[in-house]
Amino acid sequence: MEPTVIQVEDATVRFNIASQRIDNIKEYFVKFFKGELHFKEFLALKNINLEIKKGESWGIVGSNGAGKSTLLRLICGVIAPNSGDVKVNGSISPILELGAGFDPDLTAVENIYLQGALLGHSRAFMQEHFAEIVEFSELAEFLNMPIKNYSTGMQARMAFSVATVVKPEILIVDEVLAVGDAAFQRKCATRIQEMLKDNTTLLLVSHSSAQIELLCEKAIWLRKGEVVMAGSSKEVCAAYADYYK
Repeated sequence: MEPTVIQVEDATVRFNIASQRIDNIKEYFVKFFKGELHFKEFLALKNINLEIKKGESWGIVGSNGAGKSTLLRLICGVIAPNSGDVKVNGSISPILELGAGFDPDLTAVENIYLQGALLGHSRAFMQEHFAEIVEFSELAEFLNMPIKNYSTGMQARMAFSVATVVKPEILIVDEVLAVGDAAFQRKCATRIQEMLKDNTTLLLVSHSSAQIELLCEKAIWLRKGEVVMAGSSKEVCAAYADYYK
């Protein structure tokens, strides 16, 4: 039996939302010191339990605001649970959002090395694999352009190319593939499928049930921060689609 690489136990995440509009920092501090700041508590995740074994592929489905991205950030360690526990055994290669980890004023070349450093790769390693990254991204003509001038699709190409330059133990992808063109989406899907054959663990958020069923054996459906259903991707996606008919 494969070991557990991700264990989420009774995890709850709360956010405080200001109940009134505050237009500037001065107003914020004035209200803060007067005790006039009021917040509403929002439960982004409620008692989530999830166990993922090495080599498994899981999709996460749900409407906007269901808690999908929050769950990924929890697993990646970007945020901590207010209660419960999260354990990860293995290195994570995350693609959480477009532009995350990129410096918009740096060129694509500089950002490739920056992203590599954030993923724990040495400069020598990135130099060795630089040509491979550029070839996969198909952005050779735009390497000296600042990332801030890239389209969302171009940013997605670069982020995916860097994150998957080597086979990660755990690959976490949050909707990034949705912004690429159809040809590049197929190219990414092929690379992910090759990684899955090599026992990479995948956690994928997507609004595309077809993409979830193609790349994931299992899926979890979130609604308003709670688990509605977990099981085979085909069954979960079918139930999710039926619910919103």
